[in-house]
Amino acid sequence: MITIVIPSSEQWDDLKKEFVYTKAYSLTLEHSLVSIAKWESKWGKAFLTKNTKTFEETMDYIECMTITQNVDPKVYQYLTVKNIEDINAYIGSPMTATYFSDNDPGKINNEQVTAELIYYWMISLNIPLECQKWHLNRLTTLIKVCNIKSTPPKKRSKRDIMSRNSAINAARKKQLNTKG
Repeated sequence: MITIVIPSSEQWDDLKKEFVYTKAYSLTLEHSLVSIAKWESKWGKAFLTKNTKTFEETMDYIECMTITQNVDPKVYQYLTVKNIEDINAYIGSPMTATYFSDNDPGKINNEQVTAELIYYWMISLNIPLECQKWHLNRLTTLIKVCNIKSTPPKKRSKRDIMSRNSAINAARKKQLNTKG
């Protein structure tokens, strides 16, 4: 969850030909599966793609992320560049200390990820639905951890095992300065 403050400002209204003064607003936002589901239901397309979003789609996602109640829609017009940068940094933040080593770099998944697919993963891995309100990166990390832990380990060939053991032994010999 992130709270941003849209500062008070002085704006020129071209239609009324007068200055408009806005007060400061505080918005609490949440990048979660719930937010993505709201956005996808409105736009009818997947959010988690490499395609760039239009300005309108991006601003609408910020509205979908908003958990502050009774926000005047005009408030979003006053977001500053710094506000947008902070929101993007929050969305990109991993929100976890977990990391994965990519032992299988050849594995590429071109499946289009939608909110419903993530809900399916949650249900199939017995992840409680309360987690739908977590930061999306944290939720997807949990899904990945559950998937890894529930998958039986791959059987390794004798050649792989011998090669790995040989490398470990060589490293130990070098570290301990011995011949064996």
